[in-house]
Amino acid sequence: MKLYAPWEKAFNKIITPFEHFLHAQTTTGLVLMVTTVLALLLANSPWALAYAHFFHTKLTIVFGSWSLSHTVHHWINDALMAIFFFIVGLEIKREVLLGELSDIRAALLPILGAIGGMVVPALLYISMNHGTPAANGWGIPMATDIAFAISALVLLGNRVPASLVTFLVALAIVDDLGAVLVIAIFYTHEIAFGYLWGAFVAFGVMVLLNRVGVHNAWLYFFVGLVMWYFMLQSGVHATIAGVIAAMSIPTRPKLKPEGLSLYTKRLLERYDSYEAPKDNMLHEQQKAILQNLKDKVDGVTSPATKLEHALHLPVSLVVIPLFALANAGIALDVDAIGSVLFEPISVGIIAGLFVGKVLGIAGIAWLAIALGIAKLPKESTLKQLFGVAFLGGIGFTMSIFVADLAFVGDDAALLQAKMGILAASLLSGSVGYFWLRFFASASRQNAEETTTKA
Repeated sequence: MKLYAPWEKAFNKIITPFEHFLHAQTTTGLVLMVTTVLALLLANSPWALAYAHFFHTKLTIVFGSWSLSHTVHHWINDALMAIFFFIVGLEIKREVLLGELSDIRAALLPILGAIGGMVVPALLYISMNHGTPAANGWGIPMATDIAFAISALVLLGNRVPASLVTFLVALAIVDDLGAVLVIAIFYTHEIAFGYLWGAFVAFGVMVLLNRVGVHNAWLYFFVGLVMWYFMLQSGVHATIAGVIAAMSIPTRPKLKPEGLSLYTKRLLERYDSYEAPKDNMLHEQQKAILQNLKDKVDGVTSPATKLEHALHLPVSLVVIPLFALANAGIALDVDAIGSVLFEPISVGIIAGLFVGKVLGIAGIAWLAIALGIAKLPKESTLKQLFGVAFLGGIGFTMSIFVADLAFVGDDAALLQAKMGILAASLLSGSVGYFWLRFFASASRQNAEETTTKA
Protein backbone atom coordinates (compact mmCIF):
# COMPACT_ATOMS: atom_id res chain seq x y z
CA MET A 1 0.00 0.00 0.00
CA LYS A 2 1.38 3.37 -0.99
CA LEU A 3 1.73 5.83 1.85
CA TYR A 4 0.96 9.50 1.33
CA ALA A 5 2.04 12.50 3.32
CA PRO A 6 -0.96 14.46 4.73
CA TRP A 7 -0.53 17.20 2.15
CA GLU A 8 -0.46 14.64 -0.67
CA LYS A 9 -3.81 13.20 0.45
CA ALA A 10 -5.35 16.67 0.53
CA PHE A 11 -3.84 17.52 -2.85
CA ASN A 12 -5.08 14.32 -4.49
CA LYS A 13 -8.63 14.72 -3.19
CA ILE A 14 -10.89 16.49 -5.66
CA ILE A 15 -13.88 18.25 -4.10
CA THR A 16 -16.72 19.40 -6.33
CA PRO A 17 -18.41 22.79 -5.72
CA PHE A 18 -21.50 20.98 -4.38
CA GLU A 19 -19.38 18.92 -1.96
CA HIS A 20 -17.64 22.10 -0.83
CA PHE A 21 -21.06 23.67 -0.27
CA LEU A 22 -22.20 20.69 1.84
CA HIS A 23 -18.96 20.77 3.84
CA ALA A 24 -19.36 24.51 4.47
CA GLN A 25 -22.97 24.08 5.60
CA THR A 26 -22.01 21.20 7.90
CA THR A 27 -19.24 23.32 9.42
CA THR A 28 -21.73 26.16 9.89
CA GLY A 29 -24.20 23.82 11.60
CA LEU A 30 -21.63 22.49 14.07
CA VAL A 31 -20.23 25.94 14.90
CA LEU A 32 -23.77 27.30 15.21
CA MET A 33 -24.64 24.56 17.68
CA VAL A 34 -21.63 25.39 19.87
CA THR A 35 -22.20 29.16 19.81
CA THR A 36 -25.91 28.72 20.58
CA VAL A 37 -25.08 26.70 23.69
CA LEU A 38 -22.46 29.32 24.63
CA ALA A 39 -25.00 32.14 24.23
CA LEU A 40 -27.49 30.31 26.46
CA LEU A 41 -24.79 29.70 29.09
CA LEU A 42 -23.71 33.36 29.06
CA ALA A 43 -27.30 34.61 29.30
CA ASN A 44 -27.82 32.46 32.38
CA SER A 45 -24.47 33.06 34.09
CA PRO A 46 -23.10 35.68 36.50
CA TRP A 47 -21.83 37.51 33.40
CA ALA A 48 -25.33 37.86 31.92
CA LEU A 49 -25.46 41.64 32.48
CA ALA A 50 -22.05 42.23 30.88
CA TYR A 51 -23.06 39.96 28.00
CA ALA A 52 -26.23 42.00 27.36
CA HIS A 53 -24.43 45.35 27.72
CA PHE A 54 -21.77 44.34 25.19
CA PHE A 55 -24.29 43.82 22.40
CA HIS A 56 -26.03 47.10 23.26
CA THR A 57 -22.77 49.08 23.05
CA LYS A 58 -22.87 51.81 20.40
CA LEU A 59 -20.35 51.67 17.56
CA THR A 60 -20.04 54.80 15.40
CA ILE A 61 -18.33 55.31 12.06
CA VAL A 62 -17.38 58.96 11.48
CA PHE A 63 -16.12 60.52 8.28
CA GLY A 64 -16.02 64.31 8.50
CA SER A 65 -19.54 65.53 9.21
CA TRP A 66 -21.03 62.18 8.22
CA SER A 67 -21.58 59.46 10.82
CA LEU A 68 -23.37 56.14 11.17
CA SER A 69 -24.12 54.85 14.67
CA HIS A 70 -25.67 51.54 15.73
CA THR A 71 -25.40 49.05 18.57
CA VAL A 72 -23.16 46.00 18.18
CA HIS A 73 -26.36 43.93 17.91
CA HIS A 74 -27.61 46.02 14.98
CA TRP A 75 -24.22 46.01 13.24
CA ILE A 76 -24.29 42.22 13.35
CA ASN A 77 -27.92 41.90 12.20
CA ASP A 78 -27.86 44.67 9.59
CA ALA A 79 -24.27 44.64 8.29
CA LEU A 80 -22.60 41.27 8.90
CA MET A 81 -25.78 39.36 8.08
CA ALA A 82 -25.84 41.17 4.71
CA ILE A 83 -22.76 39.05 3.88
CA PHE A 84 -24.69 35.94 4.91
CA PHE A 85 -27.57 36.99 2.64
CA PHE A 86 -25.05 37.66 -0.13
CA ILE A 87 -23.96 34.01 0.14
CA VAL A 88 -27.64 32.99 0.11
CA GLY A 89 -28.08 35.03 -3.09
CA LEU A 90 -25.07 33.38 -4.74
CA GLU A 91 -26.41 29.93 -3.76
CA ILE A 92 -29.84 30.76 -5.21
CA LYS A 93 -28.27 32.00 -8.44
CA ARG A 94 -26.02 28.93 -8.75
CA GLU A 95 -28.87 26.51 -8.16
CA VAL A 96 -31.13 28.27 -10.68
CA LEU A 97 -28.46 28.48 -13.40
CA LEU A 98 -26.47 25.27 -12.89
CA GLY A 99 -27.85 23.24 -9.98
CA GLU A 100 -30.93 21.24 -9.09
CA LEU A 101 -33.26 24.17 -9.85
CA SER A 102 -31.96 24.59 -13.43
CA ASP A 103 -34.11 21.68 -14.65
CA ILE A 104 -37.76 22.47 -13.97
CA ARG A 105 -38.74 18.77 -14.04
CA ALA A 106 -36.15 17.88 -11.39
CA ALA A 107 -36.80 21.11 -9.49
CA LEU A 108 -40.58 20.77 -9.34
CA LEU A 109 -40.69 18.50 -6.27
CA PRO A 110 -38.44 20.65 -4.00
CA ILE A 111 -40.15 23.83 -5.25
CA LEU A 112 -43.62 22.50 -4.44
CA GLY A 113 -42.36 21.08 -1.14
CA ALA A 114 -40.80 24.42 -0.20
CA ILE A 115 -44.00 26.33 -1.03
CA GLY A 116 -46.05 23.91 1.06
CA GLY A 117 -43.44 24.14 3.83
CA MET A 118 -43.87 27.92 3.92
CA VAL A 119 -47.62 28.29 3.49
CA VAL A 120 -48.88 25.60 5.92
CA PRO A 121 -46.71 26.73 8.90
CA ALA A 122 -47.74 30.36 8.35
CA LEU A 123 -51.42 29.38 8.28
CA LEU A 124 -51.08 27.28 11.44
CA TYR A 125 -49.41 30.18 13.25
CA ILE A 126 -52.06 32.68 12.10
CA SER A 127 -54.86 30.33 13.18
CA MET A 128 -53.47 30.43 16.74
CA ASN A 129 -52.72 34.16 16.86
CA HIS A 130 -55.45 35.63 14.65
CA GLY A 131 -56.73 39.02 15.76
CA THR A 132 -53.82 39.74 18.11
CA PRO A 133 -50.67 41.86 17.65
CA ALA A 134 -48.71 38.58 17.73
CA ALA A 135 -50.19 37.68 14.32
CA ASN A 136 -47.36 39.75 12.80
CA GLY A 137 -45.02 36.84 13.55
CA TRP A 138 -46.56 34.58 10.86
CA GLY A 139 -43.30 34.64 8.87
CA ILE A 140 -41.24 33.08 11.70
CA PRO A 141 -42.15 29.38 11.19
CA MET A 142 -41.78 29.62 7.40
CA ALA A 143 -37.98 29.32 7.42
CA THR A 144 -35.66 26.29 7.30
CA ASP A 145 -32.10 26.47 8.62
CA ILE A 146 -30.13 24.78 5.85
CA ALA A 147 -26.93 24.48 7.91
CA PHE A 148 -28.53 22.55 10.78
CA ALA A 149 -30.69 20.42 8.47
CA ILE A 150 -27.77 19.35 6.26
CA SER A 151 -25.62 18.68 9.35
CA ALA A 152 -28.24 16.19 10.54
CA LEU A 153 -28.23 14.44 7.15
CA VAL A 154 -24.43 14.29 7.08
CA LEU A 155 -24.43 12.63 10.51
CA LEU A 156 -26.64 9.90 9.05
CA GLY A 157 -24.02 9.08 6.39
CA ASN A 158 -25.08 6.50 3.78
CA ARG A 159 -28.35 5.79 5.58
CA VAL A 160 -29.81 8.56 3.42
CA PRO A 161 -29.46 8.49 -0.39
CA ALA A 162 -27.54 11.37 -1.99
CA SER A 163 -30.67 12.34 -3.96
CA LEU A 164 -32.44 13.29 -0.71
CA VAL A 165 -29.52 15.53 0.30
CA THR A 166 -29.86 17.27 -3.07
CA PHE A 167 -33.63 17.50 -2.54
CA LEU A 168 -33.16 19.15 0.87
CA VAL A 169 -30.57 21.62 -0.48
CA ALA A 170 -32.86 22.64 -3.36
CA LEU A 171 -35.85 22.91 -1.00
CA ALA A 172 -33.87 25.06 1.48
CA ILE A 173 -32.66 27.34 -1.33
CA VAL A 174 -36.26 27.96 -2.47
CA ASP A 175 -37.21 28.41 1.19
CA ASP A 176 -34.47 31.03 1.60
CA LEU A 177 -35.73 32.88 -1.47
CA GLY A 178 -39.24 32.87 0.01
CA ALA A 179 -37.92 34.17 3.34
CA VAL A 180 -36.06 36.99 1.58
CA LEU A 181 -39.22 38.03 -0.28
CA VAL A 182 -41.29 37.90 2.94
CA ILE A 183 -38.75 40.10 4.75
CA ALA A 184 -38.58 42.59 1.88
CA ILE A 185 -42.34 42.85 1.31
CA PHE A 186 -44.01 42.28 4.67
CA TYR A 187 -41.45 43.36 7.26
CA THR A 188 -40.71 46.76 5.79
CA HIS A 189 -42.68 49.50 7.53
CA GLU A 190 -41.77 53.00 6.31
CA ILE A 191 -39.95 53.51 3.02
CA ALA A 192 -37.76 56.51 2.17
CA PHE A 193 -38.10 56.37 -1.62
CA GLY A 194 -35.17 58.71 -2.27
CA TYR A 195 -32.75 56.28 -0.66
CA LEU A 196 -34.53 53.32 -2.27
CA TRP A 197 -34.00 54.83 -5.71
CA GLY A 198 -30.36 55.35 -4.78
CA ALA A 199 -30.10 51.61 -4.00
CA PHE A 200 -31.66 50.74 -7.37
CA VAL A 201 -29.20 53.05 -9.15
CA ALA A 202 -26.28 51.36 -7.37
CA PHE A 203 -27.66 47.97 -8.40
CA GLY A 204 -27.98 49.25 -11.97
CA VAL A 205 -24.29 50.22 -11.90
CA MET A 206 -23.39 46.69 -10.75
CA VAL A 207 -25.46 45.16 -13.54
CA LEU A 208 -23.75 47.49 -16.04
CA LEU A 209 -20.33 46.40 -14.74
CA ASN A 210 -21.40 42.81 -15.32
CA ARG A 211 -22.62 43.49 -18.87
CA VAL A 212 -19.42 45.26 -19.93
CA GLY A 213 -17.33 42.37 -18.64
CA VAL A 214 -15.84 43.72 -15.40
CA HIS A 215 -14.62 40.87 -13.17
CA ASN A 216 -12.92 42.85 -10.41
CA ALA A 217 -14.60 41.74 -7.17
CA TRP A 218 -13.44 44.81 -5.25
CA LEU A 219 -15.31 47.14 -7.60
CA TYR A 220 -18.52 45.20 -7.01
CA PHE A 221 -17.80 45.33 -3.27
CA PHE A 222 -17.53 49.13 -3.15
CA VAL A 223 -20.68 49.70 -5.27
CA GLY A 224 -22.47 47.02 -3.20
CA LEU A 225 -21.46 48.83 -0.02
CA VAL A 226 -23.09 52.01 -1.35
CA MET A 227 -26.22 50.03 -2.20
CA TRP A 228 -26.25 48.51 1.31
CA TYR A 229 -26.09 52.00 2.89
CA PHE A 230 -28.93 53.32 0.71
CA MET A 231 -31.01 50.23 1.52
CA LEU A 232 -30.32 50.70 5.24
CA GLN A 233 -31.52 54.29 5.09
CA SER A 234 -34.53 53.44 2.89
CA GLY A 235 -36.36 51.41 5.54
CA VAL A 236 -36.13 48.12 3.61
CA HIS A 237 -34.03 45.73 5.66
CA ALA A 238 -30.41 46.27 4.69
CA THR A 239 -29.63 42.56 4.37
CA ILE A 240 -31.81 42.43 1.24
CA ALA A 241 -28.99 44.38 -0.44
CA GLY A 242 -26.81 41.28 -0.05
CA VAL A 243 -29.21 39.09 -2.03
CA ILE A 244 -29.73 41.73 -4.72
CA ALA A 245 -25.98 42.36 -5.04
CA ALA A 246 -25.38 38.62 -5.57
CA MET A 247 -27.65 38.70 -8.62
CA SER A 248 -25.23 41.12 -10.36
CA ILE A 249 -22.04 39.09 -9.83
CA PRO A 250 -20.81 37.54 -13.12
CA THR A 251 -21.29 33.78 -13.39
CA ARG A 252 -19.33 33.55 -16.64
CA PRO A 253 -15.53 33.34 -16.48
CA LYS A 254 -13.25 35.96 -17.98
CA LEU A 255 -11.50 33.38 -20.19
CA LYS A 256 -13.01 30.46 -22.08
CA PRO A 257 -12.21 27.10 -20.46
CA GLU A 258 -11.54 25.46 -23.84
CA GLY A 259 -7.90 24.56 -24.24
CA LEU A 260 -7.06 24.88 -20.54
CA SER A 261 -6.00 21.23 -20.30
CA LEU A 262 -3.58 21.48 -23.25
CA TYR A 263 -2.27 24.86 -22.09
CA THR A 264 -1.70 23.51 -18.55
CA LYS A 265 0.05 20.41 -19.87
CA ARG A 266 2.50 22.51 -21.90
CA LEU A 267 3.23 24.81 -18.97
CA LEU A 268 3.84 21.87 -16.63
CA GLU A 269 6.19 20.28 -19.17
CA ARG A 270 8.19 23.52 -19.23
CA TYR A 271 8.05 23.61 -15.42
CA ASP A 272 9.54 20.11 -15.18
CA SER A 273 12.27 20.96 -17.70
CA TYR A 274 14.00 23.25 -15.18
CA GLU A 275 16.21 21.74 -12.55
CA ALA A 276 15.20 23.03 -9.13
CA PRO A 277 17.99 24.80 -7.18
CA LYS A 278 19.17 23.50 -3.84
CA ASP A 279 16.99 23.49 -0.69
CA ASN A 280 13.87 22.84 -2.79
CA MET A 281 13.70 26.47 -3.87
CA LEU A 282 11.91 27.21 -7.15
CA HIS A 283 13.71 28.37 -10.25
CA GLU A 284 12.77 31.91 -11.34
CA GLN A 285 11.25 30.56 -14.56
CA GLN A 286 9.25 28.03 -12.51
CA LYS A 287 7.83 30.89 -10.42
CA ALA A 288 6.80 32.70 -13.61
CA ILE A 289 5.16 29.54 -14.99
CA LEU A 290 3.21 28.98 -11.75
CA GLN A 291 2.00 32.60 -11.77
CA ASN A 292 0.99 32.24 -15.41
CA LEU A 293 -0.87 29.04 -14.58
CA LYS A 294 -2.60 30.67 -11.59
CA ASP A 295 -3.76 33.59 -13.76
CA LYS A 296 -5.14 31.18 -16.34
CA VAL A 297 -7.02 29.10 -13.73
CA ASP A 298 -8.39 32.28 -12.11
CA GLY A 299 -9.49 33.46 -15.54
CA VAL A 300 -11.61 30.36 -16.21
CA THR A 301 -13.28 30.56 -12.78
CA SER A 302 -16.23 32.95 -12.53
CA PRO A 303 -16.29 35.72 -9.89
CA ALA A 304 -19.49 34.24 -8.42
CA THR A 305 -17.81 30.87 -7.88
CA LYS A 306 -14.68 32.43 -6.37
CA LEU A 307 -16.66 34.67 -4.02
CA GLU A 308 -18.93 31.85 -2.84
CA HIS A 309 -15.87 29.69 -2.18
CA ALA A 310 -13.95 32.48 -0.43
CA LEU A 311 -16.80 33.74 1.78
CA HIS A 312 -18.22 30.45 3.05
CA LEU A 313 -15.52 30.02 5.70
CA PRO A 314 -15.67 33.55 7.20
CA VAL A 315 -19.47 33.41 7.17
CA SER A 316 -19.42 29.98 8.84
CA LEU A 317 -16.79 30.86 11.47
CA VAL A 318 -17.45 34.57 12.09
CA VAL A 319 -20.80 35.93 10.86
CA ILE A 320 -23.14 33.08 11.87
CA PRO A 321 -21.49 32.49 15.29
CA LEU A 322 -21.69 36.22 16.09
CA PHE A 323 -25.35 36.23 15.04
CA ALA A 324 -26.03 33.27 17.34
CA LEU A 325 -24.16 34.91 20.24
CA ALA A 326 -26.10 38.15 19.76
CA ASN A 327 -29.54 36.60 19.30
CA ALA A 328 -29.73 33.15 20.92
CA GLY A 329 -28.95 34.24 24.47
CA ILE A 330 -32.21 33.69 26.36
CA ALA A 331 -32.42 34.11 30.13
CA LEU A 332 -34.18 30.91 31.20
CA ASP A 333 -36.41 30.88 34.24
CA VAL A 334 -36.94 27.16 34.92
CA ASP A 335 -40.22 27.81 36.70
CA ALA A 336 -41.51 29.98 33.84
CA ILE A 337 -40.38 27.84 30.88
CA GLY A 338 -43.59 25.83 30.84
CA SER A 339 -45.82 28.89 30.87
CA VAL A 340 -43.77 30.66 28.16
CA LEU A 341 -43.88 27.61 25.86
CA PHE A 342 -47.69 27.50 26.19
CA GLU A 343 -48.15 31.12 25.11
CA PRO A 344 -49.91 31.52 21.71
CA ILE A 345 -46.71 32.81 20.03
CA SER A 346 -44.61 29.85 21.18
CA VAL A 347 -47.35 27.32 20.45
CA GLY A 348 -47.91 28.82 16.99
CA ILE A 349 -44.21 28.61 16.13
CA ILE A 350 -43.84 25.06 17.48
CA ALA A 351 -46.95 23.94 15.61
CA GLY A 352 -45.76 25.69 12.46
CA LEU A 353 -42.23 24.30 12.45
CA PHE A 354 -42.81 20.84 13.91
CA VAL A 355 -46.22 20.03 12.40
CA GLY A 356 -46.71 22.52 9.60
CA LYS A 357 -43.38 21.84 7.90
CA VAL A 358 -44.07 18.10 7.76
CA LEU A 359 -47.62 18.57 6.47
CA GLY A 360 -46.52 21.19 3.97
CA ILE A 361 -43.33 19.55 2.64
CA ALA A 362 -44.22 15.85 2.79
CA GLY A 363 -47.94 16.38 2.15
CA ILE A 364 -47.53 18.52 -0.97
CA ALA A 365 -44.66 16.32 -2.21
CA TRP A 366 -46.79 13.16 -1.77
CA LEU A 367 -49.70 14.80 -3.59
CA ALA A 368 -47.44 15.87 -6.47
CA ILE A 369 -46.00 12.34 -6.76
CA ALA A 370 -49.45 10.72 -6.55
CA LEU A 371 -50.76 13.00 -9.32
CA GLY A 372 -47.72 12.25 -11.47
CA ILE A 373 -46.61 15.88 -11.49
CA ALA A 374 -43.24 15.03 -9.92
CA LYS A 375 -41.13 11.97 -9.15
CA LEU A 376 -39.67 10.70 -5.89
CA PRO A 377 -35.89 11.33 -5.64
CA LYS A 378 -33.82 8.35 -6.85
CA GLU A 379 -33.30 5.43 -4.46
CA SER A 380 -35.46 7.10 -1.80
CA THR A 381 -38.78 6.24 -0.19
CA LEU A 382 -41.74 8.23 1.05
CA LYS A 383 -40.71 7.34 4.62
CA GLN A 384 -37.33 8.95 4.05
CA LEU A 385 -38.95 11.99 2.45
CA PHE A 386 -41.15 12.24 5.54
CA GLY A 387 -38.01 12.27 7.75
CA VAL A 388 -36.41 15.01 5.63
CA ALA A 389 -39.61 17.03 6.05
CA PHE A 390 -39.08 16.87 9.82
CA LEU A 391 -35.56 18.29 9.35
CA GLY A 392 -37.18 21.12 7.41
CA GLY A 393 -38.71 22.17 10.74
CA ILE A 394 -35.31 23.32 12.04
CA GLY A 395 -35.88 27.05 11.65
CA PHE A 396 -33.27 28.63 13.89
CA THR A 397 -31.13 31.27 12.05
CA MET A 398 -33.69 32.69 9.62
CA SER A 399 -36.57 32.22 12.08
CA ILE A 400 -34.76 34.19 14.80
CA PHE A 401 -33.91 36.84 12.20
CA VAL A 402 -37.59 37.22 11.23
CA ALA A 403 -38.63 37.21 14.92
CA ASP A 404 -36.35 40.20 15.55
CA LEU A 405 -38.14 42.05 12.73
CA ALA A 406 -41.64 40.98 13.74
CA PHE A 407 -41.40 41.91 17.44
CA VAL A 408 -39.19 45.00 17.52
CA GLY A 409 -39.38 46.58 20.99
CA ASP A 410 -41.59 43.80 22.40
CA ASP A 411 -39.20 41.85 24.62
CA ALA A 412 -41.89 39.54 26.02
CA ALA A 413 -43.11 38.50 22.57
CA LEU A 414 -39.52 38.09 21.34
CA LEU A 415 -38.71 35.83 24.30
CA GLN A 416 -41.73 33.65 23.53
CA ALA A 417 -40.77 33.51 19.86
CA LYS A 418 -37.16 32.51 20.55
CA MET A 419 -38.24 29.88 23.07
CA GLY A 420 -40.65 28.47 20.50
CA ILE A 421 -37.96 28.46 17.80
CA LEU A 422 -35.42 26.68 20.03
CA ALA A 423 -37.97 24.09 21.20
CA ALA A 424 -39.36 23.42 17.71
CA SER A 425 -35.90 23.23 16.10
CA LEU A 426 -34.65 20.80 18.76
CA LEU A 427 -37.81 18.69 18.47
CA SER A 428 -37.81 18.65 14.65
CA GLY A 429 -34.10 17.88 14.42
CA SER A 430 -34.28 15.04 16.96
CA VAL A 431 -37.38 13.40 15.49
CA GLY A 432 -36.08 13.80 11.92
CA TYR A 433 -32.70 12.30 12.79
CA PHE A 434 -34.07 9.27 14.66
CA TRP A 435 -36.80 8.72 12.06
CA LEU A 436 -34.25 8.61 9.22
CA ARG A 437 -31.75 6.58 11.23
CA PHE A 438 -34.17 3.72 11.90
CA PHE A 439 -36.68 3.88 9.07
CA ALA A 440 -34.00 4.39 6.37
CA SER A 441 -32.28 1.19 7.49
CA ALA A 442 -35.58 -0.70 7.48
CA SER A 443 -36.39 0.60 4.00
CA ARG A 444 -33.00 -0.42 2.65
CA GLN A 445 -33.35 -3.90 4.19
CA ASN A 446 -36.80 -4.34 2.64
CA ALA A 447 -35.44 -3.24 -0.72
CA GLU A 448 -32.67 -5.85 -0.50
CA GLU A 449 -35.17 -8.57 0.44
CA THR A 450 -37.40 -7.64 -2.48
CA THR A 451 -34.45 -7.79 -4.88
CA THR A 452 -33.43 -11.22 -3.51
CA LYS A 453 -36.95 -12.63 -3.94
CA ALA A 454 -37.15 -11.29 -7.48
